[in-house]
Amino acid sequence: MAVRQVLRMGDARLLERAQPVLDFGAPGLQELLIDMRDTMAALQGAGLAAPQIGVGLQVVIFGVERNLRYPEAEAVPETVLINPVLTSLDDEIDEAWEGCLSVPGMRGLVPRHRHVRYRGFDAEGKPIDRSVSGFHARVVQHEVDHLFGVLYPMRIRDLRQFGFSEVLFPGRDVTLDD
Repeated sequence: MAVRQVLRMGDARLLERAQPVLDFGAPGLQELLIDMRDTMAALQGAGLAAPQIGVGLQVVIFGVERNLRYPEAEAVPETVLINPVLTSLDDEIDEAWEGCLSVPGMRGLVPRHRHVRYRGFDAEGKPIDRSVSGFHARVVQHEVDHLFGVLYPMRIRDLRQFGFSEVLFPGRDVTLDD
C-alpha cells in the first residue's frame, strides 16, 4: 500500500508504551501490516515495529533471508508478531552490533539474551510460540523493545561502543539498521 515515514530518535512517540491489539479482524490491522512490510522492504530492514511509523499498537514484523546488510547472519523467518511476550531461557548474554531504522547511520554494541522464547499472535490471531537463539533472538528482542519505548542505545553498556557506522567501520559498507 504505502511506504511510511519512520520516526527518528528524539520523537516522543518512540518512547511511549504501545497498546495491545484487541480486534484481529479490523481492516486497519491488515492495512498496517501491508504498510509495515512495504516500509521494511523499501529500507532493507530486518524488522519494524508499529510505533516506528507512529502507530501505538503491539505489532512487530521481522525476517531476514540472505541480505547484503547481514552477510554473517542466519536466516530469520518472516514473522508477524502481535501482543508479544518474551521470556529469556537462560542467563547467557551476547553483545553484538545493532542499528535501527529510527537511529539511522549509527551502530552500537548491545547486550541481549542469547536464548529467548516468544509468544503472541500472527496476523489472523493464531498463537505463535517459538524458542530461538542467536540473531533471531536478537532481532525479536530489538523489535519488541520498541513496543515498550526502548531504543537500542538505551541498552548500550559502554557508550564508547556507539557511533556512526562509517567511523566505527571505515571502509566497510555497514548500513545495518534494524
